[in-house]
Amino acid sequence: MLHRMTAGYRMFTVLNTIFLAGLAFLCMFPLIHILAVSFSSASAVAAGEVKLWPVDFTAVAYENVFGKKEYLTAFAVSGKRIVLGTLLNMALTVLLAYPLSKEAHQFRWRTFYAWFFVFTILFSGGLIPWYMVIKEVGLLDTIWALVIPSAVPVFNVILMLNFFRGLPKELEESAKIDGAGHFTIMMRIMVPLSLPSLATVLLFSMVGHWNSWFDGLILMNKPEHYPLQSFLQTIVIQLDPQFLSSQEAEIQALLSDRTSRAAQIFVAAFPILIVYPFLQRFFVKGIVLGSVKE
Repeated sequence: MLHRMTAGYRMFTVLNTIFLAGLAFLCMFPLIHILAVSFSSASAVAAGEVKLWPVDFTAVAYENVFGKKEYLTAFAVSGKRIVLGTLLNMALTVLLAYPLSKEAHQFRWRTFYAWFFVFTILFSGGLIPWYMVIKEVGLLDTIWALVIPSAVPVFNVILMLNFFRGLPKELEESAKIDGAGHFTIMMRIMVPLSLPSLATVLLFSMVGHWNSWFDGLILMNKPEHYPLQSFLQTIVIQLDPQFLSSQEAEIQALLSDRTSRAAQIFVAAFPILIVYPFLQRFFVKGIVLGSVKE
């Protein structure tokens, strides 16, 4: 049914577009400013001349970032962490969500286990017991210390189990008639039909692992084992004298602490900026479908 565009509706559309464009600009302004700073000269940044566009354009900050061994090592650690952590998160999320999505008469202890996992969201053992457990099992200063403690994201499990519960029960019943077992039903029916929710969970896991920095500082004893965000935290909070110590005088005149930090921050954010647009169309749909129990 077609509706005639009234003057009031057109005015609302224009004002709403202006408002949303302004809101989007406010959200993007910090990132645009950091990008401009990273491509500006040290003198222009020190004088406060850089806003949304580079002043005295130069890429020397990025040349130093990609030539800095410590930064590339931290980048590689984060890459390894995001691959191992995301795969483990997704596997355990699906394997947990499928049985917990069953009715009580199908899985007798379903309610007990569901509340068992919800309890871990509401209460924790605390930082010191958490650290002591990881230390006693020998995970300190290894990549597994960054992956295993967060292997079961309970919030993602809740999203997935509610999504599974919303799928038609007839699909599972017909598969059982054809002789399919639970694993076959899960992998060939439930998982393929859950792509929006899976994309949402995947995005949560990737962003969570990529942005995590505190556990790297606590669990890694050697700086070369820091993930990227932990390394950046030491750069942003503390001045890194090693960054400029080996540079020639000409480069030192073009490079400042602010430009080098800006370049490192933008490079760290770039992978998520690339991945997010491809998963964004699933994001809202997955959140809505996985958060409402049918």
